[in-house]
Amino acid sequence: MADEVPSRPVVLTIAGLDPSGGAGIVADVKTIAAFGCFPAAAITSITFQNTTGVFGAEHQTASSLRSQVEPIISDLQVDGAKTGMLPAAGIIREVVRMFSETELPAPVVDPVMVSTSGYDLIGAEAADLLKNDLLRLARIVTPNIPEAERLSGINIKNQSDMRAAAEVIKQLGPAAVLVKGGHRLADSKDATDLLLNEDGEFIDFRDEYVDVGEVHGSGCTLSAGIASCLALGLSVEESVRQAKRFVTDRIRALQQSPRIGHGARPL
Repeated sequence: MADEVPSRPVVLTIAGLDPSGGAGIVADVKTIAAFGCFPAAAITSITFQNTTGVFGAEHQTASSLRSQVEPIISDLQVDGAKTGMLPAAGIIREVVRMFSETELPAPVVDPVMVSTSGYDLIGAEAADLLKNDLLRLARIVTPNIPEAERLSGINIKNQSDMRAAAEVIKQLGPAAVLVKGGHRLADSKDATDLLLNEDGEFIDFRDEYVDVGEVHGSGCTLSAGIASCLALGLSVEESVRQAKRFVTDRIRALQQSPRIGHGARPL
């Protein structure tokens, strides 16, 4: 009898749809597949956007979101999960219920709040629910600098501020916090991300900053990569390392790639 072929880990993404393919569900699915996992997806919002900006959105209801997720978890064993754009309070309440009441694994929470072009992607009540209810369920939360400032209340200017913000965010309940430094810090010329792990230890991830202009979808790609690596059984630290390397390689490849669109460059 032939050996049974092992199944690919299933990774569920709960996020918004970017029809132009640069971010959100489409970026997540491409990344999950690239890591050798099987992507499943539930849409929270249909956005109207391209590489130059976001022009509006049609949000899903909480019941439609649950109706998307329930058939998936009744049929597939979900090994990894991530959340992205969660635009409304009802959506976040439903996400919290689903992760609390089912066997879904603790998610990677990408606290999407503002688009690259400056469009506000989450309401004030929803932001409070994300901060106070969803983060306590997270395996890891992955804010960029503006998101970390909003979650922590700390104005981040340097790596010391990043550490302080990570500590405040970890008190909200996530097992681990990854503050994505990018290239905004005055005291660093590198693309530096800071992980505060489950044991309360800080780990720096530094890569050469590759200047290709504004990039679209890097946060989605990173969080989807982390969720995929966790589904494959890697530790949080190694998952961050592998996902960050993947994003850096994709950004570096843009230097030799033809441009798509007229705005931020999609990964």
